[in-house]
Amino acid sequence: MKRFLMLLGALLCGAALAQEAPPPAPPAPAASEPAAPLSATARRLFDGARANLLQVRTLLAQQDSQASVGSGFVVSEDGLIVSNYHVVSQAALEPDSYRLRFQTADGRRGKLQILAIDVRRDLALLRASSEKDEPLRWTSPLRFRPAAEKLDKGDRIYSLGHPHDVAFAIVEGNYNGLVERSFDDLIYYAGSLNPGMSGGPVLDDRGRVVAVNVSTLLFSQQMSFLIPGGFAEALLERERGHAPLRGPAWAQARDQLLAYSDELVKAFMAQPWQDWGHARYRLPIPQERFLRCWGRSADPESKGLQFARSQCRQDHALFINNSLQTGYLEVQAEVYDGAKLGALRFAKQYTQSFRNENLGRPNDRDRTAPHCTESFVDAQGLPARAVICLRAYRKMEGVHDLTVLLTAVDHPTQGLLGRFDARGVSFDAAMQLARHFIQGYGRKGAAR
Repeated sequence: MKRFLMLLGALLCGAALAQEAPPPAPPAPAASEPAAPLSATARRLFDGARANLLQVRTLLAQQDSQASVGSGFVVSEDGLIVSNYHVVSQAALEPDSYRLRFQTADGRRGKLQILAIDVRRDLALLRASSEKDEPLRWTSPLRFRPAAEKLDKGDRIYSLGHPHDVAFAIVEGNYNGLVERSFDDLIYYAGSLNPGMSGGPVLDDRGRVVAVNVSTLLFSQQMSFLIPGGFAEALLERERGHAPLRGPAWAQARDQLLAYSDELVKAFMAQPWQDWGHARYRLPIPQERFLRCWGRSADPESKGLQFARSQCRQDHALFINNSLQTGYLEVQAEVYDGAKLGALRFAKQYTQSFRNENLGRPNDRDRTAPHCTESFVDAQGLPARAVICLRAYRKMEGVHDLTVLLTAVDHPTQGLLGRFDARGVSFDAAMQLARHFIQGYGRKGAAR
């Protein structure tokens, strides 16, 4: 902590350079629709794949009470299974409290062991065995579609899984290409996935795996997204000989999160800031390469405070556990004009806006309370007040959340408030991002 305070103080004092923001909402289940009659192709694919479909159940260690359910599918004769990491995350992180069991569509039951997790891609590789720990065999496991055989937009694809803990099912939909402005590849799927289908396979019309179910995007209507099958095939080839995980997988999750966030931070900082276009201030607005931006402003006829707001964030976050989604960036900016209010009323509202910024709950079970440092800085000719806060992850040493706030203090009735959030980054990456954000500010006409 002493190192943290010293480095933050140096960053702020040398700044001639210079309720917590909610994470992207977790996947929301699609609304149930009346079932459409299945095509002959869908029926054929389901009949051919049913022996390789699994319901993956997370049970309490000492009893058969069910904690969660998902889906999976067989990918090798010796019982290797692909599912989502989030489907098995409780057992991966708390193996003394949870255990995994499966049931196939044709009635086979048994145990599951976790061989490997891929937090970035939300994938897990499992091994199936009988209740007596005997090896199991499958005669015709599912195969992956070769990477060279690309899907075309509009191609029919078929999602299989075990929705709502009711029964195995197949959902017909269309391939609609990759999600735009996503740091990692995700597939748009014009089909309705329901809870419990996560981890199930998505097949082409020849029964080959082209993707893995995840869930739906919050902003979509009857639009789900899928993990490209190539990532699951790579995990299988990389980890198929791996021994089962022993003990909680926090260290593996941490290492994978930091590797991902380091790559994300480098790519983000390599992009130049865009210009807001404000007459007085230079503000750091990110490129929309893998962030999505929205804006709004006050009614210009209003007699109150005039403002304009920009908010940019990634749509996708990495799932660690049910209370911790991380590994994303968010940039917000607001500019204010209080000429209609006068200096005193403007100062009151402007100060309150700064105080209203929530920096995190002190009783968060996954992260420490925020540790902050504050200073007045010269941000490239702009007198400003800056606050930098870090929160450490309790079970993932070396991982932090960063929040930077900056507000201008150069004018009696004009101002700005900027906020930058980085979730799940290393200490060094946090310091680089804080400096990068502060360097994006300035006053028009001032020397940089």
